[in-house]
Amino acid sequence: MKPPPFEYYAPDTVEEALTHLAEHGYDAKALAGGQSLIPMMNFRLAQPEVLIDLNKIASLSYIRPDDNGGLRLGAMTRHAQVEHNQLVKERLPLIHEAMPQIATTQIRSRGTIGGSLAHADPSAELVAASVALQARFRLRSQAGERWASADEFFMGMFTTLLEPDELLVEIAFPSTSPRTGWALMEIARRPHDFALVGVVVGVTLNGNDRCQDARIVFLSVGDGPVVASQAAELLKDQEPTPEALRAAAEKAAADDIDPSSDIHASAKYRRQLAKVLARRALDQAFQRAKSNTN
Repeated sequence: MKPPPFEYYAPDTVEEALTHLAEHGYDAKALAGGQSLIPMMNFRLAQPEVLIDLNKIASLSYIRPDDNGGLRLGAMTRHAQVEHNQLVKERLPLIHEAMPQIATTQIRSRGTIGGSLAHADPSAELVAASVALQARFRLRSQAGERWASADEFFMGMFTTLLEPDELLVEIAFPSTSPRTGWALMEIARRPHDFALVGVVVGVTLNGNDRCQDARIVFLSVGDGPVVASQAAELLKDQEPTPEALRAAAEKAAADDIDPSSDIHASAKYRRQLAKVLARRALDQAFQRAKSNTN
């Protein structure tokens, strides 16, 4: 299938892209890697009248350290660049670990981090990971720029708080505290398929080897990333014993998520997967936290 006719622009600068967005508004779509948008257009699930190709805007592709030990990624940075970058491996080990689980090598060579986040697929690993890491997004329009936290950016299935005249231009990840551990686990029917259920975990231990902070975020169990706040609260100030981790995982599966059934899995099966994956991910994250003294 082929998409319906559309106007096409390939700006060289962010300013030029924003001009086109301001002119065409809801009729326009920004094209990043195109790994999601183009198939949707071919199947007539998306029918923009105007396509604004961002691939010639070199200023949106970068990986830069910030002064606080964090990392800033330009929205047009390819998945493959992030996957093989040493700074990402050192400063964002969770993102480094997540990258090989995103689709296939071919898709990662074209897909972009900003495109994935702006698409807001509830089964996307980067969406859940950005929430778990408490990333911040820089949004630009002709009127200026604003920052949004990952928690507020994702509003529902394929829906973000981006206005029609705005672009996501940068993602800022904060530094990782000492004694912090992470894990990402998911189950799919076949390698590289969308996950039936996935979970991203970040935990920090205090000086007494008790849980100082925990972030548990599920993917593929709702209309967007689902934060298991009740399960995380159970872990606060607790020693991460097998019993404590099991209780938190059970709480998450029973009360924090509300999965639906589809042709791939029932809601009951998804809850069971969520419980098992959460327990395993928490165990791995706390083990890493104990050994991470940097």
